[in-house]
Amino acid sequence: MGGAERLWWLLRHFGHDDCAVLQGGIDAWQGQLSEGEERIERAYFEPQPRDDDTMTADEIASRLDDNGLFVVDARAESRWRGKANPIDRIPGRIPGALNVPFTQGDVVPAELLTVPEIVVYCGSGVTSCVNLFALARAGRPDAKLYPGSWSEWESLGRGFGREVG
Repeated sequence: MGGAERLWWLLRHFGHDDCAVLQGGIDAWQGQLSEGEERIERAYFEPQPRDDDTMTADEIASRLDDNGLFVVDARAESRWRGKANPIDRIPGRIPGALNVPFTQGDVVPAELLTVPEIVVYCGSGVTSCVNLFALARAGRPDAKLYPGSWSEWESLGRGFGREVG
């Protein structure tokens, strides 16, 4: 899960704004479908990477006490709480991170719609794009991705918020 949303994010990151995710899969498509080969006119796309849709570990670490930055952890609640698991070498979360599991789909906490700045992370940077897509649909297309996510953060030893129990 999250592959379509990750592609949506990557396309936008590289400057292709005319992209979407079909919610509900092919069964949700209400237009016509065709079978067989189709001739499609060639087009050229020149990637133009954005510089305003990601945040680095250093940027996050320097702003952990900044009340204007809301850090969102898209992983399962048990991983966010810091419970031992087979995925994370060091269990925990970025200090102060709010947990909004990507499996909640389109559920966006109302408080996130009015905060100054949002950065989302997960374990590896893929499923956090589910949250970024939901935020964009809810009116927050300015939310940023921390691409290094937990796998980078834990390897850097930046400090860990834990709530084991």
